[in-house]
Amino acid sequence: MRVGFIGLGSQGGPMARRIVEGGFPTTLWARRAASLEPYADTAAEIADSPAALAAASDLVCLCVVGDDDVREVATGPDGVLAAMAAGSILAVHSTVHPDTCRALAELAAPRDISVIDAPVSGGGPAASAGKLLVMVGGAKEAVERARPVFETYASPVVHLGEIGSGQSAKLLNNLLFTANLATAHGALRLGADLGLDPGRLGEVITHGTADSFALGRIVAAGGTLDRLAAHAGDLLRKDVGLVAALAEAAGLTPGIELGAADATLALMRRER
Repeated sequence: MRVGFIGLGSQGGPMARRIVEGGFPTTLWARRAASLEPYADTAAEIADSPAALAAASDLVCLCVVGDDDVREVATGPDGVLAAMAAGSILAVHSTVHPDTCRALAELAAPRDISVIDAPVSGGGPAASAGKLLVMVGGAKEAVERARPVFETYASPVVHLGEIGSGQSAKLLNNLLFTANLATAHGALRLGADLGLDPGRLGEVITHGTADSFALGRIVAAGGTLDRLAAHAGDLLRKDVGLVAALAEAAGLTPGIELGAADATLALMRRER
């Protein structure tokens, strides 16, 4: 399978490298030439536009930031959908609204192009180690065709159901992570007020039954949310807002998980 990859950031970059190292003929495109320089030592080809990349690919993977970026690369001038061949697959690794993926699938279906949503979790180090989590929504046949490529950088690859279901799962994962940050931060702060050293308390809890990924990130950042806010605050605000909109559209009332996530955003000086 020929693979095209767009979105060579801190997570997408290692994913693309794993695909190349896995032996799949790979084509890359980026807005900035500097983003392509790290791949000069690989067998990857470089395209001069998303459309050119798509024309050379059986599977196109998008790992750009948000909904607008996905729509621009997929449907804008020189977008990938205009040049993808019948029978090819578009995989959206970005974390976006499920409706964005459903709308792309509707546009692609008349041309016999399959769209699957495949958001990822774990970060660049997990991608480099082949241990990302990929949550996939879409037709089973397309998912299974793409699976060998996904498995170059991911384990496990979980197929959740129809198009959009991968995004829903990822948004719920990020909602819970955001909520956990508030409770973990609060416990460390309460411990400090009770006279416990936050570093020592963090060491204890990370080895106890209350351990969590969120707690580990706070402990690693010195007991505050400042570092997390600087590099992930805006993304967490986006994802909490998306999952809140999903619940509202479905007529559902979230519980304490949304309140706790909002508390984290407030601690990060952000508002949903």
